[in-house]
Amino acid sequence: MRITFLLFVSALTSFAADRPNIVFLFSDDHALQAISAYGGRFKEIAPTPNIDRLAAQGAVFERSYCANSICGPSRACILTGKHSHINGFIDNNNSRFNGAQPTFPKYLQQAGYQTAVIGKWHLVSDPTGFDHWEVLPGQGSYYNPDFIRMDGSTKRVEGYVSDIITDKSLDWLKNQRDKDKPFVLMCQHKAPHRNWVPAERHYKLFDGVKMPEPESLFDDYANRSVALKQQEMSLAKDFWWENDLLLSGKATDPRFRNGIVNGEFKRMTPAQKAAFDQAYGAENQKLIDDLSAGKLTDDDCTRWKYQRYIKNYLRCVRAVDENIGRMLDYLEESGLANNTIVIYSSDQGFYLGEHGWYDKRWMFEESLAMPFLIRWPGVVKPGVRSKALIQNIDYAPTFLDVAGVEIPEDIQGRSLLPVFKNNGVAPADWRKAVYYFYSGEDTHRVAAHDGVRSDRYKLFHLPKTDEWQLYDLEKDPQEMKSVQDDPGYSEILAEMKATYQKLRSEYKVP
Repeated sequence: MRITFLLFVSALTSFAADRPNIVFLFSDDHALQAISAYGGRFKEIAPTPNIDRLAAQGAVFERSYCANSICGPSRACILTGKHSHINGFIDNNNSRFNGAQPTFPKYLQQAGYQTAVIGKWHLVSDPTGFDHWEVLPGQGSYYNPDFIRMDGSTKRVEGYVSDIITDKSLDWLKNQRDKDKPFVLMCQHKAPHRNWVPAERHYKLFDGVKMPEPESLFDDYANRSVALKQQEMSLAKDFWWENDLLLSGKATDPRFRNGIVNGEFKRMTPAQKAAFDQAYGAENQKLIDDLSAGKLTDDDCTRWKYQRYIKNYLRCVRAVDENIGRMLDYLEESGLANNTIVIYSSDQGFYLGEHGWYDKRWMFEESLAMPFLIRWPGVVKPGVRSKALIQNIDYAPTFLDVAGVEIPEDIQGRSLLPVFKNNGVAPADWRKAVYYFYSGEDTHRVAAHDGVRSDRYKLFHLPKTDEWQLYDLEKDPQEMKSVQDDPGYSEILAEMKATYQKLRSEYKVP
């Protein structure tokens, strides 16, 4: 019996030796509109040339969506290939990931792969299924971050988090892995998550530049559910003076909110603090003087917040993009690139002032959509732009499929391999809609809702008020008017409700 088992393991390892490596580059809250390969208003002002390298050398998926637009739940969906109500990680407030359940890293380990995760984890419990891990506690920190290690110890590393995560990932690739085995490396960045504190080298990036505003910056939420007005994620009223705007002291103007301090500044060394103060001091003082002099209208204040926010967000993105470039350079220089799948994604999208918001959670496009770019030499043709409807529950079965591992029946996602091999075109039996669920955390007061998105329409339901919202994304891409009561959409509404019920049944939603 033991000989049979050893032969089985040996066969798996030999089989796995010819399988492609997987480098999964992942960030937090990176909106599509902040990736130049996806276009958008920052394409020329704040390009992402290294992420764009993946787009040029591989495929860009233009209809890639999350199943639950919050950090921890999205990560749990990726690891398990299952929706939140199945994998058990519903929200960030009360959930703890059950590391005993099956995950794609565990299946790949059994097939002879080495597995590693480095960077942001955010699932409360320690990682399982990994041969190597070093993860940030909770949200992690931008400056001088702490890392939890496999022996249970925590070590602080001086520097900037995006650089350090990449340093550690490259060190594992170069010096720590077993070079005779294929590998999966999950290099997971904290950036550009709130609060947005850039690397010192980027403090002055975009100085003197007026960033373009979204058309819906001053959205009044007419023609849609009243729940949109009740959220607490608006730039105008919910941004914190210190934490979000990187201002010092306390606000005396009621249009600015006091409360959460800038914890990143407290972590800095004296030299880092001096550089921070020098970079932001003059602009901060001018705002304080203008407020004291009564020079700023309410709209002026919102615009100031938007400019400060978006520049810092995009500065954080710049460091991520630079480090993506470092990783791609190493893969190419080392010769690994030829047999390595490289994917760039993020746990969800984010509002960059659209609808007057920051954060995520709502099922509107800006936070529902998540980037997905893949380079796979010899399989994925360069320059492909796919409109197939894909979701983060598809990642796990895809990784298993490319490694030649049988996909368990209880995984709810589908392998993307047929789409990859068909120039990004979905096969005839591909899904016609994706299902979304958000539980309604107290954080930001976004109402609980779930719904479906097809190639053209989006329907979601708010159970507290028993409201339906229906959007025609072709005619109304900014989702400014819900048409569920429009007689002209009665048939579409019925069809989308039927799709909603069908997917809820298929996914066993309680």
